[in-house]
Amino acid sequence: MKLLVAIDGSEESRHALAYATDIADATDGSVVLVHAVDPSAYDRGGTEPVETPADADRRLVLESVEDAEARGLDLLDAAAAFARTLGRDVETELVYGDPVAAVTEYAEAESVDTIYVGHRGRSERTDRLFGSVAKALVERAPVPVTVVR
Repeated sequence: MKLLVAIDGSEESRHALAYATDIADATDGSVVLVHAVDPSAYDRGGTEPVETPADADRRLVLESVEDAEARGLDLLDAAAAFARTLGRDVETELVYGDPVAAVTEYAEAESVDTIYVGHRGRSERTDRLFGSVAKALVERAPVPVTVVR
């Protein structure tokens, strides 16, 4: 059995990883950790730092693709290190595109049997703006999805 865990660096994705490693141990399965970088997202607000919450509401500030890649690789490395503390070696994969599309396409292309994702990996405000990745994965994934709290 091949299990995919979507990693975003949140405590919830860490819980999903711990749960998936338990399932992998019980089923003699393998685990792959996936983090998505969306190259279409970029800074739309100028070069001045955001100083107040009102400034943040007026502009969307996202990191460069290079910074997002570096952060994604760091997140995957940290998650893999956590998995090793649980006695599990894992594969890691950085994918590109909308997180929901990239994760579901990877799952299908790599014949993943199931996906594990944290319940709420981002802030509630961000979820209202962009939608819940977990909810969208449940709706669009070609395999069963387990949402872990």
